[in-house]
Amino acid sequence: MIPLPTSLLTALGDADVRATEFTGVHVDSRRVVAGDLFVAVGGGVEFLDDAIGRGAAATLVPHEPFAALAAIGTTVRGLSSARVVGITGSMGKTSTKDILAALCMPAARTVAAEASYNNEIGVPLTLCRLEPDTEVCILELAMRGFGQIAALCAIARPDIGIITNIGPVHLELVESLDGVRRAKSELIDALPRGGTAIVPEDFPVARSDVTVVRVPPAQGRVEDGRTIVDDVSFNFTAGHQAANAAAALAALDALGLPRPATVDVEFSRWRGEEDELPGGGLLINDAYNANPVSMRAALAYLAARAEGRRTVAILGDMAELGRTAPAYHREVGDAAAELGVDEVLAVGELARGYLERGAPGQSVPNVHEALRVLPDVVRPGDAVLVKASRALGLEAVADALTGVAAQ
Repeated sequence: MIPLPTSLLTALGDADVRATEFTGVHVDSRRVVAGDLFVAVGGGVEFLDDAIGRGAAATLVPHEPFAALAAIGTTVRGLSSARVVGITGSMGKTSTKDILAALCMPAARTVAAEASYNNEIGVPLTLCRLEPDTEVCILELAMRGFGQIAALCAIARPDIGIITNIGPVHLELVESLDGVRRAKSELIDALPRGGTAIVPEDFPVARSDVTVVRVPPAQGRVEDGRTIVDDVSFNFTAGHQAANAAAALAALDALGLPRPATVDVEFSRWRGEEDELPGGGLLINDAYNANPVSMRAALAYLAARAEGRRTVAILGDMAELGRTAPAYHREVGDAAAELGVDEVLAVGELARGYLERGAPGQSVPNVHEALRVLPDVVRPGDAVLVKASRALGLEAVADALTGVAAQ
């Protein structure tokens, strides 16, 4: 991290200062090393002594956690000459970030957000990893309602903005697809004059003082277990990742960095991870999140990867869809039936809608019950998809399946 003086902490909260500067920021005391600042967010006050014992240069109990982290992240950003790429969209944000990081790292000193560090805590923490020689910073920007991306952009000041797509996500707060579009457009509004907006082909951009790069629907082709997008070979076969790769390649071009012939992407956890199951079976663990579009894409991928195996879709609730939620769950059930999924295990109250119009399977109210019936649902040799909104914690089902495989 670009070093900052500990003197700036006194205005942000109750600071215990033990050095003149700090060279890292954490909200988890277990990650603190000598020279770091530990910011006590939520229950973090219970771990102040642990942070000090690990060599923290200072600890901070902030007056207002989000504001304190924003102030620190903003200060680091102001001292950095790195070009910042902000990524948002209804789906594919994390995967696009992972792909772009893999593309950039061979050619430029790059910092990219960990996992889904995409909110008022994660964005400042990522900025606090910037070093004096960092050339590219890749941020993921999430939102639950209006104004939230704008607030993150005020901290991050992105030079390049990527909107991956627009879909039915967070409808509880923004009500419609037009609302989603307006909320995501806050990233484009925040770009500096001369910045670059990378958007879907039909996405409206009102500004005339930024470069607009429109990304048409990507058509990747699979060869020898890899996907070719715009003559670059990627180590994945999921069709929906081609669009994410195309957006990442457009950002790479905007950064002026060379395109490699081949790139291996290390995706964040629970996003289409594949594991072997007993009897030649396959697990597709996509348990991190879900919405109607990504659900259909995952089901299509399950059908394509099954290669003659019996198919099982373990699908949980899709959250934050508001009054439209029941209809969207029924539509996903229709997609499962049309794709010929052999059995659906619907987990959660909303998930019962997957079974209302003909998809075969059974419904359980929670993950605990899903674990109980799992031995009766999944057979040796099955191809299994596990997917739900993050709040459901459906990764426990994937863990149980891979635990069986490891025995």
